Amino acid sequence: QVQVVESGGGSVQAGGSLRLSCAASGFSYSRICMGWVRQAPGKEREGVAVIDKDSNTNYADSVKGRFTISISKDNANNTVYLQMDGLKSEDTAMYYCAAEDNCWMSAIQALPVMTTLFENWGKGTQVTVSS
Repeated sequence: QVQVVESGGGSVQAGGSLRLSCAASGFSYSRICMGWVRQAPGKEREGVAVIDKDSNTNYADSVKGRFTISISKDNANNTVYLQMDGLKSEDTAMYYCAAEDNCWMSAIQALPVMTTLFENWGKGTQVTVSS
């Protein structure tokens, strides 16, 4: 069973940076996809960034050039990071890490469907950006 645990949220002023971490364990396959989804109050969940089995990445247009996703792999344990720079007030949201085992999707395919198809989720970490 895949377990997913996020950390690193917090409060920051606009223009600042935060780094989120997500430790995931229990994968049965080496073909995994992992990513970050956010949900602001009153809004639907939005795929923010994803990394596929070949370490290709994809980002929502709203965060391109400001957010960077990366992964550290260690057999069945993986840690994915989201470096967030140039934060804006509209980035305020609960950020969730999501992981998919035995994932054949490319990063381009995964981003628009990860909110519905990824099966393993963390509890979320709050990011608050004040202007």
